[in-house]
Amino acid sequence: MLHFSPWKTAAVLALCALGVLFALPNVLPKSVLDSYPSWFPPRTIVLGLDLQGGSQLLLEVDGEALARARGVALQEDARRLMREARIGTSEIRLDGKTVSVTLRDPNDLAKAQERLRTIAQPITNTVFGATGEVDLQVGQRGSNVATATLTDQGLQARVRQAVDQSLEVVRRRVDQLGTVEPSIQRQGADRILVQVPGLENPQRLKDILGQTAKLEFRLVDPNFPVGQPPSGAIPSGSELLYEEGGGQNIPVVVERRVIVSGEDLQDAQPSFEQNTREPVVSFRFNNRGAQAFAQVTRENVGRPFAIVLDNKVISAPVIREPITGGQGQISGSFTVESANDLSVLLRAGALPAPLNVIEERTVGPGLGQDSIDAGTRATWYAAAFVVVFMFATYGVFGFFANIALVVHVIFIFALMSLLGATLTLPGIAGIVLTIGTAVDSNVLIYERIREEFRAGRSMVSAIEAGFKHAFAVIIDSNSTMAIAALILFLLGSGPVRGFAVVFLLGILTTVITAVTMTRMMIALWYRRTRPTTMPF
Repeated sequence: MLHFSPWKTAAVLALCALGVLFALPNVLPKSVLDSYPSWFPPRTIVLGLDLQGGSQLLLEVDGEALARARGVALQEDARRLMREARIGTSEIRLDGKTVSVTLRDPNDLAKAQERLRTIAQPITNTVFGATGEVDLQVGQRGSNVATATLTDQGLQARVRQAVDQSLEVVRRRVDQLGTVEPSIQRQGADRILVQVPGLENPQRLKDILGQTAKLEFRLVDPNFPVGQPPSGAIPSGSELLYEEGGGQNIPVVVERRVIVSGEDLQDAQPSFEQNTREPVVSFRFNNRGAQAFAQVTRENVGRPFAIVLDNKVISAPVIREPITGGQGQISGSFTVESANDLSVLLRAGALPAPLNVIEERTVGPGLGQDSIDAGTRATWYAAAFVVVFMFATYGVFGFFANIALVVHVIFIFALMSLLGATLTLPGIAGIVLTIGTAVDSNVLIYERIREEFRAGRSMVSAIEAGFKHAFAVIIDSNSTMAIAALILFLLGSGPVRGFAVVFLLGILTTVITAVTMTRMMIALWYRRTRPTTMPF
């Protein structure tokens, strides 16, 4: 007998009520949403970049800057190693990707090469781990020159690592801008795609992402006063940087040795200087940074030190007294917004390499609204044609299928709201597609019922057999579509994944509405009417 227990009926109706409850915030005005009880915060579907407008940036890791930084570090390491090993050198020079160490005594060549090999780092792959190769090739030129050359494979691996690190830093920076559901993804070997829905002006986003935010605290070379161009040669342990002041670049010769770096920052917040009320950035070191900073300031009272951001001096104050509390301020020509942006950069951490903007796109809200209107019309047209077709073909059974179709769409929106999923234009296409495929299961069941009835079964027996025998076919067909949608989600990116998410949710809700809910309505209809002939 066609039987549907009361508790199953109650469970289906309760599930429908929950679906309506979670989907309803998407159509209610904000004033109503604000009045929702605190124990049930409403969640709405986030519209993607193509629906509500926003900004998109395609960033590329600067591989040349990364190679230069690695070369400079290699040169400094070579100088340190030769000094520790007490190997006499007349010159240590960097030419492109090669560091040449000219030795005073040719007999030290083998020893110098052995020391240079200790700098080499293993090349790792994200899939296979260590590859057994190193990023440095040690050789010689003549009888007294040891060379260390960066390999192309090593530089490529460093670029891949820089992209991985940059993804996290970019995500932290964008999240602190207060944007909703930004999309940050890798594109290719050295690019990052950033999509921020709702952000109409991309300039601030470019300002935030365009800075490496490499913060360093260094002592000023005592032989060169701040503000005076150096009259003599700068020693190898120092370098010339500039501080912007009054629209002019003020020369500052700072030591290469870094006292404390931005890695030792624990927090950075915008604030105001108590006396002048000018915007400043207050920072706090971790234990390691606080100890190092306290020691250096204790030993160098009266000397100026430079606060360097991306090789540009922000300020060069004089150490008046030891700074032992692990806290301080960065002052300069800040506005409230620039102080806040610098705080965001410092909290998020430094990028391992500069990011160059190679493509910029801004989608206006008007274009997004046009996409919503077009998608809404397509959804209504598709739903109307499906509803008319099902009712005209299957009569009252088609009416039950149409009710299940409405609940199916409600469930999709409810699940997307619960998951915090982003709805894009391809996602709307996925909804339209699931409207058409959602009734496929009903068509399979109804046609099987028709065949069983024509074969001589009774009405109730034909309905039971139709649901029983069509169920396996429904599971098989939906499983194949789910596999395809899952591959799209795992291998796709951006809008493709949005389409896959909607399609997967549609497949899940189809099985619930087309089988369980339709069967419940047919069971209630049969008990009430007790028909003897097929209604279609």
